[in-house]
Amino acid sequence: MADSTIYLDMLKILPERVRARESMKKHTSWRIGGLADVFVEPTNREELRLAVAYANGREIPLTVIGAGTNILVSDEGIRGVVVKVGRGVDRISLDGDMIIAESGAKLSQVAAVARDAGLGGFEFSAGIPGNIGGAVVMNAGANGVSIGARVKEVLLLNLAGCFFKKTKDEINFGYRSSALQNDSAIVVEAFFSCFQRDKEAIKQEMEVFIKRRKETQPLHYPSAGSIFKNPPGDTAGRLIEAAGLKGARVGDAQISTLHANFIINLGEARARDIMMLVEKARKSVLELFGIELKPEVKVVGY
Repeated sequence: MADSTIYLDMLKILPERVRARESMKKHTSWRIGGLADVFVEPTNREELRLAVAYANGREIPLTVIGAGTNILVSDEGIRGVVVKVGRGVDRISLDGDMIIAESGAKLSQVAAVARDAGLGGFEFSAGIPGNIGGAVVMNAGANGVSIGARVKEVLLLNLAGCFFKKTKDEINFGYRSSALQNDSAIVVEAFFSCFQRDKEAIKQEMEVFIKRRKETQPLHYPSAGSIFKNPPGDTAGRLIEAAGLKGARVGDAQISTLHANFIINLGEARARDIMMLVEKARKSVLELFGIELKPEVKVVGY
């Protein structure tokens, strides 16, 4: 089906929510990426369901993104339909010691709600960018804690347009991993078990984490956070630095001089520049230390 037909069809289903030939630079933290054929930004879970079911029913390639903080989009863009889960699918509510958050809610917003309610468990996430959906799928974490530790259950949407739930045990969280990474279903909402804690203690701990992040990470440049997972007993940043790659550049992509597990966009970096640096770091660490670094970032559109 031609792109124009898909666009016009979806415009009928979701007026004012659909755009053609949308630059993905606007929707990734790296500020990198080509054009999406058809871009949809639903404002509630029913619109999300309609968009997903439409693409699936016509066998149109479908890519679902959140805040775009953990993806690298091809310079050639993304074929088919891109659905962005964000504003409108971002409600946060409380039920006793439980926080319920839709997948488009920002992780920082959930952390702030927990703090203000005197609920402990989200202190670790202070300063982490991204949305709840991506954080749950990737089991995002920092400061020795991952979000999977707080998950009770998750509401999902399959490609046929049906909602269903999975429990924490079914999701099988691991280090920067979950069973959801191999599942075509989309996270719609997550239920988090928290615990009562003094608000001031929560605030102080979060401030410490934010201060540390500012001091150790290149936050003034576009990036996608950590490029590689830390191997057992070591850190990817230390290994890349030990390989002498801090400051290495390809075009406007650079391995950060502040933290070697970050690749930053100095201005006009392309996806291919990033990929060349990723491969250079991976090969160098493997050759020098015999350690295979595994990427955290998902490549989309290649």
